[in-house]
Amino acid sequence: MSRPSLAVDFPQAHQRFMATIQMESQLDVARIRTDFPILHQNDDEGQPLVYLDNAASSQRPQSVIDCLSDVYQRYYANVHRGGHRLSSESTELYEASRRAAQRFIGARSDNEVIFTSGTTMGINLVARSWGDANLAAGDEILLTEMEHHSNLVPWHQLAERTGATIRAIPVTGEGLLDLDYLPRLLSERTKIVALCAVSNVLGTINPVEQVVEAAHAVGAKVLVDAAQAVPHEAIDVTKWDADFVAFSAHKMLGPSGVGILYGKEELLDAMPPFLGGGSMIDHVAIDHFTPAMLPSKFEAGTPPIADAIALKPAIEYLEKVGLSQILQHEQSLAAYAHDLLASIPGLRFLGPSVTEKAGIVSFTIDGLAASDVAAFVDGHGIAVREGHHCTLPLHKKLGISASVRASFYLYNTREEVQKLADSVKTTVAFFG
Repeated sequence: MSRPSLAVDFPQAHQRFMATIQMESQLDVARIRTDFPILHQNDDEGQPLVYLDNAASSQRPQSVIDCLSDVYQRYYANVHRGGHRLSSESTELYEASRRAAQRFIGARSDNEVIFTSGTTMGINLVARSWGDANLAAGDEILLTEMEHHSNLVPWHQLAERTGATIRAIPVTGEGLLDLDYLPRLLSERTKIVALCAVSNVLGTINPVEQVVEAAHAVGAKVLVDAAQAVPHEAIDVTKWDADFVAFSAHKMLGPSGVGILYGKEELLDAMPPFLGGGSMIDHVAIDHFTPAMLPSKFEAGTPPIADAIALKPAIEYLEKVGLSQILQHEQSLAAYAHDLLASIPGLRFLGPSVTEKAGIVSFTIDGLAASDVAAFVDGHGIAVREGHHCTLPLHKKLGISASVRASFYLYNTREEVQKLADSVKTTVAFFG
């Protein structure tokens, strides 16, 4: 079977893109970098760190680091449970962070903002709670071929529990969703559509509103994996009209171990609790219990208190810089990377042109293992990702087992992109 073409019409796309954005970012990147202590280090060989693995996890500014330290030194106590000063202060900070997240994504109420351990937990919560209550044999779950395993496996498990069927929107050879299939895939049997807003491999920015509108027309709900979108562009969940949206703090300058699940309040109200234990109850007897009101109903046990509190300064940092400027900066770096890497023999880009994707550049090089490329550039102090990036079905569709991924964020520079390109060229020359 022939492999789908991964090539794009780079010169024409590049010219169109550069006609619409300035090559030089409007961000004061040099000043921004002073806020990130981890970036100012050298490896054992004296090479300065070039961190290009932001799609996996971002770094943290000093304000987030200070907030974590401050909580543990001055405010830490369990939230919502104590009658003492520390508990009251921690609770107020915890809820202030929830309100910041509500504002950041445009939710109508803070009852619609659930703290989770991350995107994976948020998707599992919906699959277990809403899915178990609403799906049965013969129903259908519509996914896409570009989904992260976190937005595949929970739905596979739901299908196994209920007898529902999995279907998927295909990905074209250019790395876009083939929405011509959408009318054929959606029907009254479709109960939920789950898709990523931005692909973590291809960088493709998906038309969320278009998919939501089509899904709602047949009565289906929609969950959006926004892990690669929320850190990089302004999101309005009300405008999307998505029923559920999940994302993680660690990809948006915040701590690891905490994330957000947004759900429309009427849906969350009707859903049974996912986990049982402390905090999520209103009343407990030996033979029954009554769950708490939102959002506590879905926050069983002791939450990641300090991490949740430290999400607020991460959000404030992104708001201060400006999401539109961040996206433009990342796209300009992606365009520059395409420009520099395009001449390397055997290198093929994955995904669409730079006009249709975020700041992610994934590629393969004929005859070279992705692991060898990543290890070689790591020797030059450059951190990139290699492997299947938790998207085995997508890599199988593309006819490859692994790829190299460079992903950019607000603190990356053109000079770092140049170093990456030089290192990849040296890698190709070294391996012949």
